[in-house]
Amino acid sequence: MDWIPLPEDHPTPSLVVDALTVERNLTRMQQYCDEHRLSLRPHTKTHKSIRMAKRQIALGAKGLTVAKVGEAERMSEASRDLFLAYPAIGTGRLQRLGSLLRDFAEESHSSGTSGRIAVGIDSLEAAERIAQTARNVGLPIGIMVDLDVGFHRTGVESSAQAVELCAWVSKQSGLEFRGLMCFPGHILPAASTEAWGQYHDAIAGVVDRLGSLGIDVPVISGGSTPTAKESHRNPILNEIRPGTYIYNDWNEVALGVASIDDCAARVVATVVSVPTKNKFILDAGSKTLSSDRHCVEPESGFGKVVDYPDAKVSRLSEEHGEVIFQETYAGPRPKVGDRVWIIPNHICVCVNLQNSFFLYRQDNPEHGGLEELAVDARGMLV
Repeated sequence: MDWIPLPEDHPTPSLVVDALTVERNLTRMQQYCDEHRLSLRPHTKTHKSIRMAKRQIALGAKGLTVAKVGEAERMSEASRDLFLAYPAIGTGRLQRLGSLLRDFAEESHSSGTSGRIAVGIDSLEAAERIAQTARNVGLPIGIMVDLDVGFHRTGVESSAQAVELCAWVSKQSGLEFRGLMCFPGHILPAASTEAWGQYHDAIAGVVDRLGSLGIDVPVISGGSTPTAKESHRNPILNEIRPGTYIYNDWNEVALGVASIDDCAARVVATVVSVPTKNKFILDAGSKTLSSDRHCVEPESGFGKVVDYPDAKVSRLSEEHGEVIFQETYAGPRPKVGDRVWIIPNHICVCVNLQNSFFLYRQDNPEHGGLEELAVDARGMLV
């Protein structure tokens, strides 16, 4: 229990975030982007916190990335430059997108401060629906065309299709073609020069063909936390959208892009049972840690128990976390009532399971340095 001093009555399980580690993580990423002339548009899916988003903007982030319109509505309190990196499909979602755009326009008229919204798409059907929303509202909506550069999730697969879609968007009165986006999730640390070259060429081919048509591509946006600080290896990029870097997690440690000391968000849990010599039970189950497995070693458990590094979170039910030692383990063991720290495998999902988190600041003398904050965009599925 030497990571953050907690009062005896601190509730468990709970998510605790260290402000100094957050600040260090944010500063390092912003410095990297500044050095390499990359705009930073962090994805708020990790923290879902207006407080954290405001800090990212204050340190130099160009704007914010969100996945859903509900997240955009909340994060508009931190930035008026938002990118929905997700197709806005569905009547309700589009109506809310239009309402948010109207709010931005009204604020612009009253204060002179203009807001802007862009949406990522990979189909003509999505573009047509967003164009109709723009016409209904009477205001333009920015469009970023999504390219599949190798991860094979969303994104236009062929250069010809991508060029055709970009050209169509650029001709619509209700749309503004902002550029290209991609998610290079298949590019991991220590990826080969060949892999980075293929990533570059997948974008460059589209940019070149658009240029021949007289279509400018202002923004080329990629990124993910595992390779965020290698983004300069693809010089065609001018924006990145990492999210996890603000807190980091056990996946990032395993991938070698963060250390344990860089993990700013951890779950504190209480040992509620020690049914056998080599097993203890925590009050943090799947409703706290999530059931996401480790990306490098799927059978390694559901997070890292920092206090007992030889232990494995072997099984989760909703409210129980089962932690085991190997039969040959001869080290210390916890007792009922002890508290332990856990670094989740995937912090983004863990955060979304919490109504609130506790921010620890050494310079805050009240409440032991802890401030409880809402997870503002929790559960924003639409």
